[in-house]
Amino acid sequence: MRGGLSIQSKLLIMLLAVSLISSVVVGIIGYVSGRESLRAAAIDQLTTIRELRTGEVENFISSAERGVLLDSRNLSAQTASIAFNAAWEELQAQEPTPEVDEGLEAYYRDVFVPDYEARSQRDQSDTALIPESAAGRYLQYHYTAQFADFDEALATADAGDGSAWSAAHARYHDYFQRLVESVGYEDLLVLNLEGDVVYSAYKGIDFGIDLESAPYRDSALADAYNAVVATNSAMTVEIRDLERWAPSLGRHALWVVSPIGNDDRITGALTAQISLDQVNAVMSGNQRWNEQGLGDTGEVYLAGRDDLMRSVSREIVESPETYEADVIANGTPPEVAERMVFVGGTVGLQPVSTFAVNEAQAGRTGAGIAQEYIGAESIVAYTPVDIPGLNWVAVARIDTAEAFAPVADFTRTLVLSLLAIVLVVSVLSLLLAQVFTRPIRRLVEAVRRVAGGDLAVQVPVDSRDEIGDLGSAFNDMASGLRFKQDLIDEQQEENQRLMLTLMPEAVARRYKDGEETISEEHDNVSVVFAELVGFEEFAEGLSGESETSLLNALMRGFDEAATKTGVEKVRTLRGGYLASSGLIVPRVDNVRRAVDFAREMRAVVQRFNAQNGSEIDLRAGVDTGTVTSGLVARTSLAYDLWGDAVSLAYRVRSVTGQPGIYVSQAVRDRMQDSVVFARAGSVELRGQDQDVWRIE
Repeated sequence: MRGGLSIQSKLLIMLLAVSLISSVVVGIIGYVSGRESLRAAAIDQLTTIRELRTGEVENFISSAERGVLLDSRNLSAQTASIAFNAAWEELQAQEPTPEVDEGLEAYYRDVFVPDYEARSQRDQSDTALIPESAAGRYLQYHYTAQFADFDEALATADAGDGSAWSAAHARYHDYFQRLVESVGYEDLLVLNLEGDVVYSAYKGIDFGIDLESAPYRDSALADAYNAVVATNSAMTVEIRDLERWAPSLGRHALWVVSPIGNDDRITGALTAQISLDQVNAVMSGNQRWNEQGLGDTGEVYLAGRDDLMRSVSREIVESPETYEADVIANGTPPEVAERMVFVGGTVGLQPVSTFAVNEAQAGRTGAGIAQEYIGAESIVAYTPVDIPGLNWVAVARIDTAEAFAPVADFTRTLVLSLLAIVLVVSVLSLLLAQVFTRPIRRLVEAVRRVAGGDLAVQVPVDSRDEIGDLGSAFNDMASGLRFKQDLIDEQQEENQRLMLTLMPEAVARRYKDGEETISEEHDNVSVVFAELVGFEEFAEGLSGESETSLLNALMRGFDEAATKTGVEKVRTLRGGYLASSGLIVPRVDNVRRAVDFAREMRAVVQRFNAQNGSEIDLRAGVDTGTVTSGLVARTSLAYDLWGDAVSLAYRVRSVTGQPGIYVSQAVRDRMQDSVVFARAGSVELRGQDQDVWRIE
């Protein structure tokens, strides 16, 4: 059994792979394109909603500032301020009765402090917040401690104590009450120029306090009051960011303050406590998030310079039971999360040190994908809020899971489609594989018959495709095998002729007959033994490939010189060359041809040097006489020469060690009339000294 997969299996895999890859590529392109389109659409929508909400909150605060500025210049406010200031001074001159002090202390001890501690979850002294001024204690006793709630106090025009302050209150309270109810202020305060709160619409415990004394002198309200009074201009308005305000049971307060008076003088300051419910209504669109295109998780919130929220979080409104766990998982301290759930709000409590908030605080407007305070990855659109005095930023966000939900649906559809494609392609592949492999099986059988020696086999060609071409090619191959068999026979004859070029016919015949020891003696044969000088040094810096290439170039030159001069190459070695003249073809002038060949070899070396910038040379020895030729070895067949003439040619070339052409005495004797020789030394051969001559 053969290993590996069959063509049918490969075809199945190929079709499945092509189908799957193409489907996956299309799916990825669709996924990326859809995700980017949804991202762009979500960012556009969030940016639009962000700009809408930011514009509304800017208009709301600006309207509040304009309203307080105008109301503080109203004649009713001016006359009321003068009346309240005078009545306040009158009460200051009277020390409250023990009944007033005891009743006020009982109110703080039994009513306000328990409510404050329950909501703020902080301990509070029973007497620390009681006003120090006589007028403040008197008025809180009659207008704060006597009512069950603040709405009842707002509805009361006169406490019936007969004081000048109550008379002024009965006259002017209706004006301020209508302002509170029409605008929706959390409270409306009137202060004199000494920092005393001489009037409060709701009569909370901030009624009658002194902003110049503890514990209120460091408050944001005191800072805004001091800022407007210092200008001595009725055209001034100041706004201050949120602060935790004890008289409001620890809730956060947002203040707008403007002097009361006209161009001639100011008599006090009108202070409006802005309702945070109104801010939240603006930012949440009255909690109609879905209707405004924010889906199930989108919202727009405000944040301050302290990285805390200035508006309510959507989740704490809709899912307070999960809000605590979600924000704690994203890094909100557990005690803060517990506090937010307890009070049912996030204003001034929820940390939002996120990428979007940080970018907006740096003055940048933009959009992107980032982690949000709630823990989920969100698409965000952020911008600074243009309200002087409030370093607020606005962030619109929606969970990416919701924004990209259509992409998830597309992905699910794509996976189901891929499964259906796999099933269909598998069935089609099985059917197609049967069609494709049938002619291949016929070809396999035909090949086996050819391997068995049946060169006449033919296969039917039923199609005009590649398989049909393969069948035709097989038929051509089978027909060609017979023709090639004839060529093989001819090649054997050619090999015989080639062998004759490597050795004499007599030697070749004896070798072909199986004779192992073959040698012949030849008289009057000239031998040239040459070697390169300096090639080793020249090749030291060359790679093996470069060295071989250059050496081959030299040897080709030597072969051409041998052909030119009519000598026979016997063999070559690395840097060496053995040739003969008169061995295979007897020649009368074999000595001259051998010497001419040696000279041609030096000329080849000189041309090589000129072309390659080398300095190699040639040292050659030439002798003539009797040699023996024959086949050497059996596995690596070589035709070689040996004998005295070969030995002497080998030895005379090294008599001086210098490059040149050196010849034996026998060569000089036959060439002395045509070549100039110089005696170079002598060598010993068979106990006799032989003179060595150098061709000049």
